[in-house]
Amino acid sequence: MTIELTALLIFVGVFALSTWRNAHLGVLMFAAAAGVGLGLAQMPLDDIVAGFPIDILVLLVGVTYFFGIAHADGTIDRILEAALAGVGHRRVLLPTVFFLLTAGIAAMGSPLGGLVMAPIGMGVAARRGIDPMLMALSIGTGLSAGGFAPTSLFGIVTYGTAQRAGVDLNPMVLFVVAVVINLLLLLAAHVLFGGRQLLRRTEVSTVEAPVPSEQPATVGSGASLGSGGSAVVSVPESRLPSSSPGLGAGGRRKPFAGGQVATVVAMAGLVGTVIALSLAGRDPDIGVLALAFGAGLTLLNPAAAKKALPHIDWSTVLLVGGIITFVGVLDHMGAIEMFGEYATHIGVPLLATLFICLVAGLVSAFASTTGMLAALVPLALPLVASGSIPGWALICAIGVCASIVDVSPFSTVGATLVATTVDEGQRPRMTRLLTRWGLTMVVVGPVLLVGTLVAPGMAL
Repeated sequence: MTIELTALLIFVGVFALSTWRNAHLGVLMFAAAAGVGLGLAQMPLDDIVAGFPIDILVLLVGVTYFFGIAHADGTIDRILEAALAGVGHRRVLLPTVFFLLTAGIAAMGSPLGGLVMAPIGMGVAARRGIDPMLMALSIGTGLSAGGFAPTSLFGIVTYGTAQRAGVDLNPMVLFVVAVVINLLLLLAAHVLFGGRQLLRRTEVSTVEAPVPSEQPATVGSGASLGSGGSAVVSVPESRLPSSSPGLGAGGRRKPFAGGQVATVVAMAGLVGTVIALSLAGRDPDIGVLALAFGAGLTLLNPAAAKKALPHIDWSTVLLVGGIITFVGVLDHMGAIEMFGEYATHIGVPLLATLFICLVAGLVSAFASTTGMLAALVPLALPLVASGSIPGWALICAIGVCASIVDVSPFSTVGATLVATTVDEGQRPRMTRLLTRWGLTMVVVGPVLLVGTLVAPGMAL
């Protein structure tokens, strides 16, 4: 048991060292996995390397490449312009629209991509007299919801890790749970931060606050989506809202170009295929499907495809791969089973589940959400193996609990929302309120998810 406990302490220590030195967690984890596997577990190197998740690598590469083409050929910008123009001056709809837009972008491979809406949304909030806290939470909850789509990072890591461990988790179920929970949080944000007043106001604010343009916003050192380090979000003026976005000469809206129409069709085809296969009871390989649709777009627009190559998220591939490789070594040593035994010693499986979800939320508020998902999902499997906890419900609860705290200003998402608040005088208030919201979610998330998913599942 001493060896297993030592391996677990090294695992936790690598997380701490990565945060302290602002170093890439995945690289450190892979090196530590090799050291622990060879030195403590006496594993052959080939067996250690075999734990690297090739299936998740294909998922991440395929999805980020496909949606990288959509960014490169301007399709994403055109969709944003059309959506914002459709709202007009109906301010009460704006928070919901930004929730949907952010969720849509976050569903396209990387949740961090949804942060492109932060400078736009916070600028619109200043112009239209919307509480910046309401707009910030609209963007934050949209990012969390979209991130669990079958085509996005949180969803890929969560259900991919669960499936590798033999837990039957439908990716669409995970996505629906995330969307419903985040919509409830958005509703709460409306009630708390001025949404009801927007219903009663019909006049359009004439305040013309400056909207961020080409200057990047550099934000805090905690990374909730990647490997750590500061995040720089730079949004060109072409992505910012105006009185007539996407209009050509004479005030007419420009039609989608032929290549952009093909990209929209491919996006609809990818999503439709995933949904159809899931409803048919089959397990869609989203990475392979994304590469297949991406190959078609590559033939149609080779120039955009070349620009999409840098969009492939190799940093996250290393992050997830390193953590899962180390978890494989822990599993071989029996350390995961030992952790599960400690959790079950709490005595009540429901309390053990609540404890794991609390850990997921608390650590994720200050560190990597992706890392938490890759680490805690396997560590929770002994509870599933006991037969008292429904596996799909537990994995969904861990995933969503680790994500909804990301608006904490100590993470990349929250720090970006603070940094892009137009009124500098509001930023201390935003920091204070986002801290309270994020830490409240550390408790509210587990209670809500365990109470609505795990407890009813245990009763069935």
